[in-house]
Amino acid sequence: MRIICLVLYYLFARKLPRSTTPFFGRVSRKVRYFCVKRIFKYCGRDVNIERNAYFGSGANLEIGDFSGIGYHCEVPANIKIGSYVMMAPEVFIPTNNHAFADRLTPMCFQGVKESARTIIEDDVWIGRRAVINPGRYIKKGSIIAAGTVLVKDYPEYSIVGGNPSILIKNRNV
Repeated sequence: MRIICLVLYYLFARKLPRSTTPFFGRVSRKVRYFCVKRIFKYCGRDVNIERNAYFGSGANLEIGDFSGIGYHCEVPANIKIGSYVMMAPEVFIPTNNHAFADRLTPMCFQGVKESARTIIEDDVWIGRRAVINPGRYIKKGSIIAAGTVLVKDYPEYSIVGGNPSILIKNRNV
């Protein structure tokens, strides 16, 4: 059933209108949810996967209640997303990075280095076109500003922005 839903998602459901489109949006959202509920390792209640979201096989993807993957986002197949996570359009989270340690071998021949699993805790807001480097751990209550290139981890309730990312403010204060 998982394979059938994966094929159904990528051939049909992924192309349906956005969830905000009048009438068809609600139906589109339900069809995508039907598919991912059977694809993901864990899929919580009222999850919204937007149009053109890409998550590879999704076999080890976990997503909590009331969370979403935004329009045209690309996330790894093994990401863990908590509850109440908002992800704006065009967020990009790669699976791994290229290896480049050997200066005598061209980088294109060094392959890739596997990264740790990317984890996003509960109540996180990720802005449009944010790039989150592989293996990042985004802690509870954090806000990642639009266009941020997240290169390191920050404490809970952080507001982070920039390229490379810097701590703008802590929401605990």
